[in-house]
Amino acid sequence: MSKAGTDVLDWLARARPLVHQQAPEIQPFNQLVKLPIALEEKACRESVENLNQVLADTMTLRDLYKKHHWQVVGPTFYPLHLLFDKHFNEQVELVDLIAERIQLLGGVSLAMAPDVAERTLIPRPPKGREDVPVQISRLLHAHEIVLKEARTMARLAADYGDDGTNDLLVSDVIRRNELQVWFVAEHVVDVPVVKV
Repeated sequence: MSKAGTDVLDWLARARPLVHQQAPEIQPFNQLVKLPIALEEKACRESVENLNQVLADTMTLRDLYKKHHWQVVGPTFYPLHLLFDKHFNEQVELVDLIAERIQLLGGVSLAMAPDVAERTLIPRPPKGREDVPVQISRLLHAHEIVLKEARTMARLAADYGDDGTNDLLVSDVIRRNELQVWFVAEHVVDVPVVKV
């Protein structure tokens, strides 16, 4: 075989995907890798633990929005279908911000549905379809859980001197969730459809 033919065979051998690879974890969950971010390890550890809780609940809230987006019915179908999808996408952004903050602090963020299901404080909804007021009540309760823990954890982060986590929780998580509560809650206000 010519040199060119051998080179082609070598290239083809390298071009094949290397599948079914296995190796030990490079960073176990709950272990920190200290990064030079001028924060004490204790502050990083506490923030990672707290942020993983907020992350699990934010991922659950995100998924509740998508569930209700698919399953909403009735005369308010179209506006709620759009609103739930908009809020889903905004929760997706929060999930990414929270997970990246965990990694920046040297931690490992939750990522898989079974881990989230084990950790979340938000009650699991039924698999089936529910009436709109029940869907909205469920979403408002989930927001309240996220907001309560985010406020507590923001204060703790401030106490540890972790300004970045405090800012994320206040500026992004709390403000976004409060705004979404307002938009969703207005759909269950008891007002007459027509004034007499």
